[in-house]
Amino acid sequence: SSDLPAKLINGGVAGLIGVTCVFPIDLAKTRLQNQQNGSRLYTSMSDCLIKTIRSEGYFGMYRGAAVNLTLVTPEKAIKLAANDFFRFHLSKDGQKLTLLREMLAGCGAGTCQVIVTTPMEMLKIQLQDAGRIAAQRKLMPQTVAPGGPVEVKSPTAMQLTRELLREKGIAGLYKGLGATLLRDVPFSIIYFPLFANLNNLGKKGAEGPAPFYVSFISGCIAGSTAAVAVNPVDVIKTRLQSLTRGNQEDTYSGVTDCIRKILRNEGPSAFLKGAYCRALVIAPLFGIAQVVYFLGVGEFILSFLPKRNN
Repeated sequence: SSDLPAKLINGGVAGLIGVTCVFPIDLAKTRLQNQQNGSRLYTSMSDCLIKTIRSEGYFGMYRGAAVNLTLVTPEKAIKLAANDFFRFHLSKDGQKLTLLREMLAGCGAGTCQVIVTTPMEMLKIQLQDAGRIAAQRKLMPQTVAPGGPVEVKSPTAMQLTRELLREKGIAGLYKGLGATLLRDVPFSIIYFPLFANLNNLGKKGAEGPAPFYVSFISGCIAGSTAAVAVNPVDVIKTRLQSLTRGNQEDTYSGVTDCIRKILRNEGPSAFLKGAYCRALVIAPLFGIAQVVYFLGVGEFILSFLPKRNN
């Protein structure tokens, strides 16, 4: 495998391009997942995006993107470096990894990554959902308690971070850590081996990397499969990490409480909320990442740096 710096640059570039392309869909996903039945503002992804543009302008779709753009590079870097590290240490003298070991490596990568993912998504979700709460108060006044708050100022990421740290310490930023682990570890366990094996299928000859389009398609299929598979946990995570609620919306004390209330009040189908968005977000994200790797953007950038003599 190529050197880590090149990998990290690749991961960073892929992350930045990916987030920019799919952030509006991710915003729709958060809002759809957060809607509870009594206060449904959006009927679908397109409906959500249209309403968001109407009430918050085009940039409204990018609320919270700054947090993601800042943290997506370290997040991807940790995940890729960890997956590489575990794969390297799990492979016996250059033999091919068994499926179980591939899964273990993915599991290790998913576990390391939540260090950055949890606070990143915690902040992102507040910012993405602020507009939904505001719109709900405007368009559906019946959902607001009498004498309840009318004006909700939308905070910035820095204000949110400071507030959370002041009120709850570091733990405030890590709310939903358990749910994030429950989502990202299974995701990695499904994604990495599935991608590696699909990629192998596409390789006609045994030697060399798979053709470009094969990696892109493998990345998309593996990504969307893994995304839909873990969507129920993603719904729970979104709900647990949202601090502001519409008035007639349930609040949750933890993962099991959340599962119980969703099943009781919204039925099992609620766990699929936003699944379609999530598949749409993840497929290009991972596809783009594979493309950047295969083009060797990182290696290209590094080739301009002065060589070190060891």
